[in-house]
Amino acid sequence: MNSPTLLILAAGMGSRYGGLKQMDPVGPSRETVLDYSVYDALRSGFKKIVFVIRRDFEDEFRMKVGARFEGRIGVDYVFQDIATLPGGFQCPAGREKPWGTGHAVWCAREALTEPFAVINADDCYGADSFRQLGAFLAAADIAATPSPCCMIGFRLENTLSEHGTVSRGVCTADADGCLRSVEECTAIERLPGGGACQKNAGGGVRVFSGAETVSMNCWGFTPSVLPALEGELVRFLGAHGTEMKTEFYLPFAVTGMIARREAAVRVLPTASSWFGITYRDDRPRVVDALRELVRKGVYPERLWV
Repeated sequence: MNSPTLLILAAGMGSRYGGLKQMDPVGPSRETVLDYSVYDALRSGFKKIVFVIRRDFEDEFRMKVGARFEGRIGVDYVFQDIATLPGGFQCPAGREKPWGTGHAVWCAREALTEPFAVINADDCYGADSFRQLGAFLAAADIAATPSPCCMIGFRLENTLSEHGTVSRGVCTADADGCLRSVEECTAIERLPGGGACQKNAGGGVRVFSGAETVSMNCWGFTPSVLPALEGELVRFLGAHGTEMKTEFYLPFAVTGMIARREAAVRVLPTASSWFGITYRDDRPRVVDALRELVRKGVYPERLWV
């Protein structure tokens, strides 16, 4: 059996939210969203967490977040820096925007020696998601080709904000439940009568039923996928490496690896509720949802006693 690692992407700037939302207390005993993810991961057999952060808030993050978990689970830190790129590439002068979630995972490659899950620091995925991730990764054949991977699939209607548009990876899968592609869809908003829509710059509207499976950046991988990920990053930089804002999204990388038969991704539908903080006005909903889960006994009132 493998000992899975949890890779937590926490380098986001939180520009729409107005601060470092990874450190914002939302639980009844001042827990962060991230506390709940680590708690669920510990219960699901994960033995190590690796945080991807930025150097400019390293000290604050270690003190306010990382210190909560040291002594409970192995903790490591890696840094996402826009200047850190594969050999032969340089960050263009004037670029300030990070390279995206796929680049963040690539930056952590040396710390990922066991099968690993990838999550966002500011999303609450629910206990069932971690149980499924832990079981899949513990049993994964690390020598298999193509590399065995998984993705937790959420219903679109359960991932929308009441306070603005969101970006979601809309998934297509084959009859066997294997992921075929992830389409990154931006500016999705909830419709008053149910479902959602996406308005494009040309005035067109794409309507969603709300039942679509979406990726919330909750993945499971084995280390054998990392060379393929680097290959996708190299191809991306060859095409977009001089641009100021284009990002290398992890779903984009996974789609490329599937097309090249370098990864086989099982979609694992979850019954877990998803809570996320995209806008500051989302915070009260998350606070209320976590209090309700505590009331139902899903979580204790104090996670870390």
